[in-house]
Amino acid sequence: MQVQDLERLVSVTMPFGKYKDRIIADLPGNYLNWFAREGFPRGELGRLLALMHEMDHNGLRGLLEPLRERR
Repeated sequence: MQVQDLERLVSVTMPFGKYKDRIIADLPGNYLNWFAREGFPRGELGRLLALMHEMDHNGLRGLLEPLRERR
């Protein structure tokens, strides 16, 4: 994980599905859990969703707040 990855979590939007156009950092935990069970998409999107899932699962969403404030 790099700082750029965290910045992408607060800037990249979900391109499809129920939460289309929502910022990845704002996706609900149950949606991230579903991807963890069923499989993350390939590529950068899947990597970011997996990272957000880990952050959510470990109660680390608050680490993204300073990045949100800079946007």
